[in-house]
Amino acid sequence: MISVDSLSKSNYKTVASLALKLWPDSSLQEEVGYFSSAVDDPSKTAFLLSVDDKPAGFVLVTLRTDYVEGTSSSPVCYVEGIYVEPAHRGTGLAEKLIQQAEHWGKEKECKEIASDATIENTQSITFHKKVGFNEVNRVVCFSKPLI
Repeated sequence: MISVDSLSKSNYKTVASLALKLWPDSSLQEEVGYFSSAVDDPSKTAFLLSVDDKPAGFVLVTLRTDYVEGTSSSPVCYVEGIYVEPAHRGTGLAEKLIQQAEHWGKEKECKEIASDATIENTQSITFHKKVGFNEVNRVVCFSKPLI
């Protein structure tokens, strides 16, 4: 059985543990803090995907009111991160999460949904295109310390 549940006080720790798999340079404490505060924040949410009552993935979405590359409206529903456990990839479950994100964005009166992926993450780029996103730009960013 597949279920998708909105972020809540009863599941934010589970979402945080999945987020750590997507963002391993973070810490569980940092992710728990973020998702705990997101529970009552109307500008962000997450959706927890479960398969047979076991956590299998999540999507984190926010409302962005600053400029979002390739969009022309505000706010924009922004996919900050999406993760599906390796055993469940390629089964359409990530698309189900994106559909839930789209539904949330529409409820928030967004006209567009956007996302990003690093240039070398070809798997993510392929996924985004498969579920209907259009590539709008490629960029290489630079920085230099001022000493």
